[in-house]
Amino acid sequence: MSTDAVNTEPVEVNPVNQVRSTIYQLLSSLFAKEIDHKTLHDLTSEQAQNFWAQLGSESAFKADVNILVAELATLNTDKALLELAADYCGLFLVGTKFSASPYAGLYLDNKPTENGDEPLLFGEQHQQMTQFLKQSQLQVQSEFPEPADHLAVILAYVAHLCIHSDEAVQLSFIEANLTNWLSRFVDKVTEVDNGNFYQALARLTLSWVKSDAEWLASELN
Repeated sequence: MSTDAVNTEPVEVNPVNQVRSTIYQLLSSLFAKEIDHKTLHDLTSEQAQNFWAQLGSESAFKADVNILVAELATLNTDKALLELAADYCGLFLVGTKFSASPYAGLYLDNKPTENGDEPLLFGEQHQQMTQFLKQSQLQVQSEFPEPADHLAVILAYVAHLCIHSDEAVQLSFIEANLTNWLSRFVDKVTEVDNGNFYQALARLTLSWVKSDAEWLASELN
């Protein structure tokens, strides 16, 4: 299960960090684009079912994993896929008050613009993430024309850090770029989403990030 937001190079790593990276990559891919037939096949394969079962064995993730698996099982017609794609578009692409923009800068940049509007895209957080990517010799894929502070890009970058950086670097990045705004994003998704899939995905992402940050902190103590 790979992400569609950032190009990364695979390397050999220990099993724990490989699993952590895979989870971040999966979450990234689901925020990066709508689910199509190929993605659905990957998410419902035997390997994926084992993965969901293992992830859902943790009590903190169980309820939302069960919702995601149940929702995926209903995507057995083109109409169902189109309806979920419409949910994705309405939530993450259109940028209205009824959407939940997945850009860190819109939650972290509290400085008003000259005319008092919401913070603009491609702002300070985008520039910062672009620098992180450059330092790691990564780049946002050309077919993903979104600001670099998109949640999918940030999650994909953490997946990269799981393999290429030590625990201190990982925790520092997560605290500075995810845990400080993710709950507000999840609240917005919950507020505006009429379906179940993306609410569950957002909650699972928050639960996973919090749990992973706690694990990293314990490893450093």
